[in-house]
Amino acid sequence: MTSSTLVSLQNVSKQYKKLNVLNSVDMHLNEGEVLGLFGHNGAGKTTMMKLILGVISPNIGRVSVMGVAPDSKEAWYMRAKMGYLPENVSFYEQLTGLEVLTYFAKLKGFNKEHAIKLLEQVGVDHAMKRQVKTYSKGMRQRLGLAQAFIGQPKLLLLDEPTVGLDPIATADFYKTVDQLKTQGTSVILCSHVLPGVEQHIDRALILSAGNVLAMGTLAELRQQANLPVVINHTGLNGCVRDDSKLSPFMTQHPSILHVPEHEKLETLRHLLAYEYLDDLHVESANLEQVYQHYLANHSADKATLKANGKGTK
Repeated sequence: MTSSTLVSLQNVSKQYKKLNVLNSVDMHLNEGEVLGLFGHNGAGKTTMMKLILGVISPNIGRVSVMGVAPDSKEAWYMRAKMGYLPENVSFYEQLTGLEVLTYFAKLKGFNKEHAIKLLEQVGVDHAMKRQVKTYSKGMRQRLGLAQAFIGQPKLLLLDEPTVGLDPIATADFYKTVDQLKTQGTSVILCSHVLPGVEQHIDRALILSAGNVLAMGTLAELRQQANLPVVINHTGLNGCVRDDSKLSPFMTQHPSILHVPEHEKLETLRHLLAYEYLDDLHVESANLEQVYQHYLANHSADKATLKANGKGTK
């Protein structure tokens, strides 16, 4: 593990009785990096987070966080440098928001003033003297975020952090993640809500049934998936059909081209040479399209293996 690597999973597998939850997972997270963790329910995302937290131990492989095994006795010092927001937040209903957060802050060695600042940061300070049982789902989620942010942690694990948040609160949340990143905090962000996430993550890891389907930057995943760039042009009418450089990229719609990523710039230069070109719109595959591609390919591979298995019987 290099000095800039904060979290490392090496050939990690986890089983519950006979159920394989994670299979030979390799992953690393660098300091000041935001990793998006994506997959369907039961893909193994929460299990991976629990391994990093040290709540559970791997059956096979090695987990390292800040240079130590998170499930070891030596890991006590680094837990104060971690923040965690579970998918389903739960607090003491009879306590006020301020009492709840002050309690968690003191567990990490911080005072009441620190708790108040965090409540202001997440926008719950107006209700901090109300009992948590009166909070809406969105307010509880904001309180959970405040709890995760205690002490400006070096490592932040967020499991579905925007569930229950309105668009303004979601935007505020991502602004906070961006700020923490600039301060050197590393973040693992698990989310089902893909639109809007991609501009805030450095890399993505896609899981399915405990297997890593892909990991890398969005540009790397697009290239590996060979997903085309969509170019929408107006003003050329039927010229594209007669152009040998453009006609191979034509779709059923005459004004839309599907161009390989590595030929994007050359194609755009060629289009711009036409004097009567009115407009261009270029769109690369987004995170959701990349995600669906890898899931579909994995499902197709499983179906092929199953069919071949039946054929050999």
